[in-house]
Amino acid sequence: MNRLMLYRLLRKNTTLSYKRSPIFEQNKWAKAITYFGAGMMALYMILYGSIIAMTAEGEAGRMVSFMPIILAIDYLFRYVIQTTPGMMVKPYILLPISRYTAIECFLLSSHLSGYNFLWLCMFIPYSIILIMAGAGVWAILLELVVCLLFIMLNSQVYLFFRTLVNRKVVWFLAGIVFYAIPFLPLLPDFGKKGFGRMIDLYAEAGQSWWLLPTVILMLVLLFFINRHLQFKYVYEEISKKKERELKHVSQFAFLNRFGLVGEYLKIELKSNLRNKTMRSRCIMSLTLIIVFSMLIAYTPIYDNVYMQNFWCLYCFAIYSVTTLIKIMGQEGNYIDLLMMHRENIIALLEAKFWFYGAVLLVPFLVMLPAVFTGKFTLLMLMGYMLLTAGVLHFVIFQLAVYNKQTLPLQQKMTAKGNFENGMQLVIELLSLFAPGAIATIGFLLVGPTYTFIFMSLLGLAFIVTHPIWIRHIYKRMMQRRYENIDGFHSTRQ
Repeated sequence: MNRLMLYRLLRKNTTLSYKRSPIFEQNKWAKAITYFGAGMMALYMILYGSIIAMTAEGEAGRMVSFMPIILAIDYLFRYVIQTTPGMMVKPYILLPISRYTAIECFLLSSHLSGYNFLWLCMFIPYSIILIMAGAGVWAILLELVVCLLFIMLNSQVYLFFRTLVNRKVVWFLAGIVFYAIPFLPLLPDFGKKGFGRMIDLYAEAGQSWWLLPTVILMLVLLFFINRHLQFKYVYEEISKKKERELKHVSQFAFLNRFGLVGEYLKIELKSNLRNKTMRSRCIMSLTLIIVFSMLIAYTPIYDNVYMQNFWCLYCFAIYSVTTLIKIMGQEGNYIDLLMMHRENIIALLEAKFWFYGAVLLVPFLVMLPAVFTGKFTLLMLMGYMLLTAGVLHFVIFQLAVYNKQTLPLQQKMTAKGNFENGMQLVIELLSLFAPGAIATIGFLLVGPTYTFIFMSLLGLAFIVTHPIWIRHIYKRMMQRRYENIDGFHSTRQ
C-alpha cells in the first residue's frame, strides 16, 4: 500500500469514526450551524478582500501587507476549529506501518482542510479587482499563491504551539509574542502613521522574488518539526512514560464553613490546579482576560465607545464561555457516584456558580485603575460584571442538561475536540451576542447610564434567584439522566 492509498484510507476511517460516534446526531446540528457560520464568514471575507483591493491603488503586495493581522486572527480561530493530528493518530500508532506515516497523512490533511481554502473567499475577489484595475496578472497570481501558502504555514505554526501548549501552558504566551513580532514597526509611532509605515514595508516585501521560496522552505521545515513533536508526545502519552507524583495536598480549610457546597468548591479548585486539561484551559483563559483587559483599559486601540463596551463585556465573559462550554464534562468521569446521591448535583452546580462568579473579580480588578483615569466608569464595570455573573451564567449553565461527553482530565494530545453537540454552539453564540445586544439596544433607547443600571439590576435578579433556576436545571437533568449517563460511559477514555 503506497502513501496515497493509505492517506485515502485514513480519511475514510476518520469519516466513518464520526458517523459511528454515539453523538453523531448532535454533530449533525453542529455541522449545520458550522456551515451557516462558514457562509457568513465567507461573505465577510469577500467584503474585506474587496476593501483591501480598493486601497491597493492597482499594485500587487497589499494583501501580503495585511497578512500579519490575518494570520493572528487565523491563529486564534484555529483553537476552536482545528485539532492536532495526535487526537486522530492514536488508533494507528501501533499498526505495522512506518511510525511517522499516519502522522504525515494527518499533517497533510491539515494543509488541505476546507478551512484553509475558505480564505480564498478573501484572496480571489482581491485578485480579480486588481487584475481588472490593470495590475500584472502573474504578479497577482503569485501573491494569491503566497497568501494561500501563508495560511497553510499558519496551520503548521498553530500545530507547533498547540502541541507545546498541551505540555506547558506557558507556551501560549510564546505564541502571543510570536504573532506580536510582525507588529514591531508600529512601535516608533503607535498610531495611523506607524500603521501606514508597517503596511508599506510589508507591501514592498510582498513584491519580492524571494518571498515564495522562503514560505515554501518554512512550510517544509515546520512540517518535519511537527511530525517529530506529534509522534514524540503522542507516544509518550499513550505509553504513560511520565507520571508526576503529588507533592502537596491543599486542604482549603476555609471552605469548610460552606458545607457540601464548600466541598464541591474544593473539588473545582483542585481540578483547575492539578488536572492538565482544566489547568491549561484556566491559565489560557485568564491570560486572555488579562491581556485584553489591559489592551482595552490602557491603550488607545479601542477608543470608540461601542467597541470599548463590547470588549469590556468580552473580558468578563471569556472565562465562562471557554470553560463552562463543557460543564459536567469532567464530572462524567465519576457521574455514577454523583447519581447515587442525586441531590448533590444541586450543590455541585451552586459551587460552580460561585466559583465562576468569583473569577470575574480578575478582569474587574485589572480594569479598575482605568476607572480612576476616567476611561471607564465604575457603573460600567459593575453592570458588565453583574450581567455576566447572572444572565450569562444562567444561559451557559443550561448546557448541564445536554452535555454528555466525558472530558479527559489528563489526556491532551489524544483528547476529543471542543464541541460535543450543536446545542453547545448555539448557547455559546447566544451567550456571546445576547448581552452585547442588550447593551446596544439600551444605548440607543435610554443612554449608557440607565443601561448599566438596568444591566446591574437584571444581573442581580438572576444572581438572587440562582437557587430556583439551578433546581430547574437539576430537574431537567434528571429527566435525561439515563441518556446522559450512557453518553458519559461511552465517551470515557
